[in-house]
Amino acid sequence: MPRFLPLLGPLMALTVSGCLAQAALSTATSIAAAPLRVGSRAVDLATTSQSEADENRGRRMRKNDERVRKLQKRYNRQMDACNRGETAACSEASQISGEIAALRSER
Repeated sequence: MPRFLPLLGPLMALTVSGCLAQAALSTATSIAAAPLRVGSRAVDLATTSQSEADENRGRRMRKNDERVRKLQKRYNRQMDACNRGETAACSEASQISGEIAALRSER
């Protein structure tokens, strides 16, 4: 066993230095690639994919449709009141009708 002890020291030094060299190379590669990753991330954030654009358009359409439904409900209530003889409700119904028309034309 004592005969292998002198050979064990240099062998361990080579093994450890290989690990250190690999770690240094890995770190250098990471540092060199960092600007590329940051740049590609910025481009990805700045652009909108087609699927994202479709999702956003669908979301806007659903919100618009919901707004039209709420206005239609208000319009019907105001028209009922107008038919009962409330003149203020008639002008309110007319205004709501204009809003509904404007929202429907945005499609």
